[in-house]
Amino acid sequence: MGLEAVMIVVDNSESSRNGDYTPTRFEAQSDAVSLIFSAITQANPESSVGLMSMGGKGPEVLVTLTTDHGKILEGLHRTKTKIRGGSHLATGIQIAGLALKHRQNKSQRQRVIVFTCSPVPEDEKALVKLAKKMKKNNVSIDFVAFGELDDDVTKKLEAFNENVKGGEGSHLAIIPPGPGLLSDQLLTSPILNADGSAGAGGMGGGEGGGDGGGFEFGIDPSVDPELALALRMSMEEEKARVEKQSKAEADTGKAELPEIKEEDEAGQPLLNKDGEPSGSGTAEDKDKKDDDDKMDVE
Repeated sequence: MGLEAVMIVVDNSESSRNGDYTPTRFEAQSDAVSLIFSAITQANPESSVGLMSMGGKGPEVLVTLTTDHGKILEGLHRTKTKIRGGSHLATGIQIAGLALKHRQNKSQRQRVIVFTCSPVPEDEKALVKLAKKMKKNNVSIDFVAFGELDDDVTKKLEAFNENVKGGEGSHLAIIPPGPGLLSDQLLTSPILNADGSAGAGGMGGGEGGGDGGGFEFGIDPSVDPELALALRMSMEEEKARVEKQSKAEADTGKAELPEIKEEDEAGQPLLNKDGEPSGSGTAEDKDKKDDDDKMDVE
């Protein structure tokens, strides 16, 4: 992931109440949104993420582009109380595109990630027209389609994806119900691995790269994307741990050096065994002084 401005569109239609994803479809979306936010901002701290909903009476921009995770979480919490009605997919995508035009950093690549788990009311022709418009405006559109999607919905999303795809981005991830979390399955999709590290073998369609010949572990990620991603994440975590430990040891060593030096310098007792200041001279100097005192008395 490079420098991006990303609008995430969540589906808060009545269909998001369904419990076929743990714990509900909407809660599963919320976890996945947090995962996407972390992945985008960690990949590039200058990237920004916004949030909007497309259910109920109509699409609503919940959070404008930001780097504050707390604002995203607060927006999701507010939306949880607004689950109703159907989805407005086309209108939601258009509003997301307008929100991206107001990004402060114009060098950010424009991207919209849409979660959908409900019927798509728009016809295929209208969606294809919208897809071509978004492609012309250099806006990539990623779909996370989940729930019990019928053939009609799948066909519409595939048609949109075919017409919006450009040089990079614009993936379609279809994630069926299962025992795993939606966010976990999203990890292996091209949406979070658009550089090809997880290949096109993630969920659903997309153009993930499928060539694992240059992968450092010698594993073709298009064959086993979960294993490839797990190994890569494990390597990065271990590298970060070693760097942190080395830095901590270096800082500890620097802090101890002056203490050891001071202890050596101050290690001599203030008084010697005869009760005199330790810096007053050696034993031989003391005997010589005593002899001089006796001569003076005589």
